[in-house]
Amino acid sequence: MTSKNEKNSAFEIHPIGFVQSDEQKGQFEIKILPPFVEGLDKLADFSHVIIFWWADQHDNPEDRSVLTVPLPYAKGTKAGVYACRSDCRPNPIGITTMPILNIDMEQGIITLPWIDAFDGTPVLDLKPYIPSSDRVRDFRVADWMKEWPEWMEEADAFFAENEVDVS
Repeated sequence: MTSKNEKNSAFEIHPIGFVQSDEQKGQFEIKILPPFVEGLDKLADFSHVIIFWWADQHDNPEDRSVLTVPLPYAKGTKAGVYACRSDCRPNPIGITTMPILNIDMEQGIITLPWIDAFDGTPVLDLKPYIPSSDRVRDFRVADWMKEWPEWMEEADAFFAENEVDVS
């Protein structure tokens, strides 16, 4: 039996903007393209944004065929790409949740404290972080990351103390 969705094997996705980052200066922004700036209306009412981006530097047949990867933050452990945040995957979609520092509606720029995407990375979509939709009370994580903090705000200190390579 073929489902209706199996017939639609290709999709067309266009960026709504691009990451602008300068790690040397500690500047991280999302620059929204002019036709999409109006979509930022009321996003500043939220504290955090979920950013969907295209890992374009891994958009090649070799990286798209990778289904298991060694975990840089769990030495000696390999995992399937659906069990980690590797950029190598059949569809190289990345996701990052970040605090919103500022939104310049005229320029179409969202200022962030940082982002784990390269300068020039295409941004596919933005969604507001909504606790009732995006947070769960009862969760389970893999043993190889059970020591990680539960909250983003504690992550910097944890990774600095434990020298975890999350690249």
